[in-house]
Amino acid sequence: MTVASPSLVQQLATQLQRPVDAPARQRAAALLVDWLGCALGGLRGPLAQQLQGVVASCAPGPCTALSAGQHDIHDALLINAALGNVLEMDDVHRAAILHPGPVVIPVALAATQRQNGNGHDLLDAIVRGYEATIRVGRALGTSHYRYWHPTSTAGAFGATAAAASVLGLDATQTADALGTAGSRTGGLWQMRHESVPTKSLHNAQAAQSGWQAALLAQAGLRGPRYILEGEQGLFAATAPQAEPALVVAAEADWLIHSTSLKPWPACRHAHPAIDALHDALASGRPGDGAQVVAIEVATYAEALRFCDRAEPQTALQAKFSLQHALAAICAHGTPVLAHYTDAACADPAIARLRSAVQVVEDAACSARFPAHYGANVRVQLADGRVLQAQRVDAWGDPEQPMHPADIDTKAMELAQWGGVEPGLAHALIVQVRNLAEGGTLDTLTPLLSQVSPCH
Repeated sequence: MTVASPSLVQQLATQLQRPVDAPARQRAAALLVDWLGCALGGLRGPLAQQLQGVVASCAPGPCTALSAGQHDIHDALLINAALGNVLEMDDVHRAAILHPGPVVIPVALAATQRQNGNGHDLLDAIVRGYEATIRVGRALGTSHYRYWHPTSTAGAFGATAAAASVLGLDATQTADALGTAGSRTGGLWQMRHESVPTKSLHNAQAAQSGWQAALLAQAGLRGPRYILEGEQGLFAATAPQAEPALVVAAEADWLIHSTSLKPWPACRHAHPAIDALHDALASGRPGDGAQVVAIEVATYAEALRFCDRAEPQTALQAKFSLQHALAAICAHGTPVLAHYTDAACADPAIARLRSAVQVVEDAACSARFPAHYGANVRVQLADGRVLQAQRVDAWGDPEQPMHPADIDTKAMELAQWGGVEPGLAHALIVQVRNLAEGGTLDTLTPLLSQVSPCH
């Protein structure tokens, strides 16, 4: 009798059982601070108010839904997992081409609250959720990314891993849960071409799916073990150039350490060009931004596919516009959220500068993608000078990390953008940082419950 080899989800489930170390927990706490800032900043948008209305009449529960009080886990995940990427400032993993935090962290937080877990339970769940998300995401690759939203696709696996960690599922149960979640995962990019908030809802649905899959596995329900590599599995259906071995490839450390953070309020594909323009202008003289007559950006093909948008009309479109990102820097300097609004799109000065930006593909940058997100910028000034700069990686990548103080500052600024009082925002950040040192949710949960809607 031939015994079938363990499936990819079985092998992944076994890998997820290993203990989480202190450095990984510290990284998880830093990413929790970053997610919290992003989610609190998202309270300012209309989606937050719409979702608050959806859960307003729902029964209370043990989980905190930001700005909406205490709810059951399903409702908390609807709000918290949707809010994390509203501002397009959520964390990213380059090789997987996705954002682990907005899906994984809300599940880890809500599940820990529901199960009366401690700070280490929460952080360990985040670490394991990132691991599963990144491993599946990088295996799906660029052929999946062309049409599918991998944060939703791979995120469902990460949500499952996070929930399984909190619930204490063994490797067999975790494999079943991963199979169940994977059988219903995915999300199509068509929503990018229309002014809709569906991208954020993909995250919420992935989070809810992962939690439900873990709960079902705990109850004994089995899931398809070969959901990834099977003849009618996820790779065959959605990723013609998938690299299955990357799901279980040996790694020296937890993959949460290979994530990147976003300092700027735009799509990550715009960040290398933003940094390169900063470098170019810094090589000249103060005030050179006002003298710009032409900018050429040479970057990788996916950046152009997502962010070549010469005339954005809305705040969301501006976040996916290389032209707008660079024009705003020339007009106003260091990027802030106020530069990415409907009013900023209509600003004649920024519109004039957008028309001066030319974007082209750079073969070398395309060849390095997705391991590195790079750009070259050439700036022509009115006095005839030409300023140039190149970025292979962007600020916030592991090669050029944001320091803890930078992460905390970003979170504070985003929280205040969302209407959160500075004292409360600071207290939340302190309590999250304390989790890695043995802090509990006993103090954090009441603080989260104090967050009020921003109208």
